[in-house]
Amino acid sequence: MAPRIVGGIGSSRQMLLSGCPESVTDAGLVSVLLGDEAERLGRDVLREHPAPEALWRVSAEDLVHLPGVGPVAAARLLASLEMTRRVGVWRPTSRPSISTPEDVVALCWPQMRGSDRERFWALALSTKNRLLRTVEVSVGSLNASIVHPRELFKEAVKLSAASVVVAHNHPSGDPTPSGADIQLTRRLVKAGDVLGIEVLDHVVIGDGGEHASLRELGLM
Repeated sequence: MAPRIVGGIGSSRQMLLSGCPESVTDAGLVSVLLGDEAERLGRDVLREHPAPEALWRVSAEDLVHLPGVGPVAAARLLASLEMTRRVGVWRPTSRPSISTPEDVVALCWPQMRGSDRERFWALALSTKNRLLRTVEVSVGSLNASIVHPRELFKEAVKLSAASVVVAHNHPSGDPTPSGADIQLTRRLVKAGDVLGIEVLDHVVIGDGGEHASLRELGLM
């Protein structure tokens, strides 16, 4: 016999244990993580930091400032968010093929999601466009990433990569390439030509996985 469902966190917890997670509200899920006796804390958190994007950006300081949320509860929620990010980029043991901007977004966005800094990644690829390794080249400021071609190609050379795709996020949410993005891309293409490592594309990622491919826009 299924356990009796009662109100508050008991209801949310029982639904989870009964194999009905889809029936639990967002506030209920957050409340279970926080150890609340009802959904009050979950509602408070989501009111201050609405899901999905604002919740991805929540910090420990944001959480412990809310009445009733202590360091232990905050750590549980932050651990859950980080685990979700990591699950998004876990892949089978076989190396995925990177052939479209959408492939790049699927690989990179879960890790970039919610970041308030520009994060610049390089995807080192084999001759058949199989992923050899994903390298985080730099973490920049709120609106700029600092990337030197030397740092990017150092790892690609070590891996004997045939080509690379580069990607970075725009914390503003707008994936439109900036003038600096275009200039950097052209510098990287020139450096890659010298080394014999082709830069296939530069993908800029915004909110919700929206993206812009400089290759498709004819900007490289």
